[in-house]
Amino acid sequence: MPGIDKIPSQIGMLMKSVLIVEDEILVAMDLERILEDAGYRVAAIVADQKEAMSTAGAVDMAFVDINLRDGATGPEIARDLAKRYGARIVYVTANPAQIGEPAENAVGCIRKPFNEAAILAAAALADPDQQDAIGHEDVIRL
Repeated sequence: MPGIDKIPSQIGMLMKSVLIVEDEILVAMDLERILEDAGYRVAAIVADQKEAMSTAGAVDMAFVDINLRDGATGPEIARDLAKRYGARIVYVTANPAQIGEPAENAVGCIRKPFNEAAILAAAALADPDQQDAIGHEDVIRL
């Protein structure tokens, strides 16, 4: 039976890659810290549509703000990530009404300001390997 010291290497084999689409650097860094502490691998932090499409690669999930450096491009970015890469989408925004038609792989929305528990619950919902994920009152399911 493996000891506690073996757990991090086992988690590393199962890491899901995450793209953070957020133009407020302190918010993006907070998301990055929460997700990495939970064992996710943050592939990149991007602030606009051009950066998102050029660095996305094949990510498993994306946390996407609506209003970015280049305007309200978040919904379009989310749809592109879902369509091109099959990425599961979590919107992180102060105004969920701006989402419009959610991306096909969108699992939920978290209102800003957010808390760590809501981010972790949304990440679990976006992870197809966590079929027993429990919701959180601050995660609006889509």
